[in-house]
This record gives sequence, C-alpha cells and structure tokens, in this order.
Amino acid sequence: MRDVSIIGIGQTPVGEHWDKSLRELAYQALLAAMQSAGVERVDALYVGNMLSGELTAQEHLGALIADFAGLRGIEAIKVEAACGSGAAALRVGYMAVASGLCDLVACIGVEKMTDQQGSTVTSALAMAADAEYEALQGLTFVSINALLMRRYMHEYGYRKEDFANFAINAHANAVNNPYAMFRSPITAAQFAEAKPIADPINLLDSSPIADGAACVILAPTSIAREFTDKPVRVRAIAIATDTLAVHDRRDPLYLEGGALSAQKAYAMAGVGPADIDVFELHDAFTIMSALSLEAAGFAPRGQGVRLAMDGEIGLNGRIPITTMGGLKARGHPVGATGMYQIVEVAQQLREEAGLNQVKNAQLGMAQNIGGSGATVVTTILERI
Repeated sequence: MRDVSIIGIGQTPVGEHWDKSLRELAYQALLAAMQSAGVERVDALYVGNMLSGELTAQEHLGALIADFAGLRGIEAIKVEAACGSGAAALRVGYMAVASGLCDLVACIGVEKMTDQQGSTVTSALAMAADAEYEALQGLTFVSINALLMRRYMHEYGYRKEDFANFAINAHANAVNNPYAMFRSPITAAQFAEAKPIADPINLLDSSPIADGAACVILAPTSIAREFTDKPVRVRAIAIATDTLAVHDRRDPLYLEGGALSAQKAYAMAGVGPADIDVFELHDAFTIMSALSLEAAGFAPRGQGVRLAMDGEIGLNGRIPITTMGGLKARGHPVGATGMYQIVEVAQQLREEAGLNQVKNAQLGMAQNIGGSGATVVTTILERI
C-alpha cells in the first residue's frame, strides 16, 4: 500500500445557490482543487452525495460531473453514506491511490438542498434513519437528537444552557470564514432565547440545510511535492457502522460507530487523542458535538459538554473544534459536509486558515457522521 496525500483543495461558499445547479457547484469545487494541485486531468472521480435523486431528480452523478468538467471517459461513481457521504468518497479515493490502481484522484462532496420546501427536505433526510421503525413512526433527525439530548441531560445532570458554547464557538469561527453561511457571532442570551424546534433543541442548536461543494485531489505521497509545496498526508481513514435505529443500540448515548472508527484511525496512524491538534467534528446538533468528543476519546462519558463549558474547544483551547464554523455556522450541505471538514483540516495544516489558524497544527482529525451514528468516518491528516 502506498502513502497518500492531498495535493489540492477547493470549495464553494455554503449557502442558498438559487442560480447554480448541482453539477455547477461540483464543477466549481473540482476546478478550484485541480487548479490548487496544478493538474489538468485525474484518473478517477468519486462523488459523495446523499440526496440528488430525491431533491434534484438526478442520479448517476459520477458520469454527469465528469462530463460537465471535461473529463469524459474517466472512472467516476457516486458514493452514498447518508450525511457521511463526503468522507466516504474520500475513503474510496484513498483506497484507489493507496492500492496503486490510480495516481491522481478527485474526491468531491456536493449537495443541492434549498430549492425544495423544508418539509420535503426533512422527509428526504429521514431516509437516513430506519424507515420502518423510526421514520414511519414520525421521527425526524431533529426529534431523534432531541430525545438523545433530553436523555443526556437526565443522565448527567446538565442544563440546556450548558450546551451554548458549542454554537457560540462555531459562529465566532465562522466570522472569519468567507465560505461560511452564517458569518455573525451569537451570544449566550441569543442561544437561550432561540426559537424551539423539538424540546430541548432550538434553532441555535441546529445546523442549517444548504447548498455547496468541496473537493480534494489525492496523489501518492512519493510524488506529492511535484504538485504542491504544501502536501497533506492522509495518515489514516477508517469507517465503522452501528445500527440505523437508535433504540437498537446497546447504549443510545454512546456513538459506538464513532468510537470504533476513531480507534481504527488512531491505530492506523499510530497516535492517540492527545496527539491531535484540531478536530472537525459533526456538529449537526449540539448534542452530537458532545457525543463525538466522547466517542473520539477527548472526554470521558458524560464530560463532552464540560469541554465546551470550560472553553477548551476554542482556537486556543485543549482541542479546537469547528475551526471554520462547523456544520452549525458554515452550513450543512449533507453529502458535501464531510469533504468540507477535510478541506478545513487541510487548511489548518497548510497554514491557510487565516485568523482562525491553530498555532503549530501538525495533526488534524475529522469525524463525519451518517444518520444518527450508523456510519462514521474518521480521518487523520498530517502536515508534512
């Protein structure tokens, strides 16, 4: 197996792109990444996406985007793993390069969500849950996370306001990210007074749906410096799964898929949580931030919220998270989210994060979650 590195990155602003189609968003991110890498062609294209068939009536994205980008003839396929599709596409691309089957690979995450009504999008997102035992009973992802948050507060004695700093931190970091959807800071008072959605979750606990695309170009590490002075090595990438339905899990407050994928990634990289300088977690809801921190080993069970309360998640904290705004403030175009996380970790390691730069970042980690934890992809990247 060959070492693999990221040699180019690209992204579009996250937001409501009324004037751009799904293929145009994907192309813009791909073109930016290829220009960043200084390449005109790739051997393969892997597209992470969840909802193109449901929301845009368009499947067969691999061939569609390859053709639109002037890459007709190359290997190109869509990869779907719910909200974990972006990082899952990276995993497929990583295997293609590491195995020697391809030398240059483009991995894209793309989603177009805002052209449809909210109820349509909510129903589409629910397809990542158990259709018979969750969605058919009326559960949405907001209500599933509300139940998890309510149980977490009951088990560990937290109050609703204790989760505020997850959202406050994300918005503070998004201010300096030109690609973020919400570039305004929020206060604890605004968090407390936000519109309720599903008790105890309110509007500022929740990430917004959005349109967007992000892309990386992969190459063998042995030739990476032929393309860029700032290659970022993929030190590890691992996928693990859990049950689709939360009620089938051994413990609903433990992201077993998150823990397993993190443990696999740590073992593959030969590092542990203490070695990670920056962590882009899947903050679709504030409760997921706490559960992800615990599953990845940054906090004991029931103490993930304490990291936020104590200010340990900021840019100068013990474990900086959501350094460019996270899902909460950068936005959550679901199939693209995992790739945005990878691009943002790469920005930190390439020292291209501007005012949000984490000082001396050498190792960064991203954890992309599909559904309520049924698929989790953990990636560790290294500055070389």
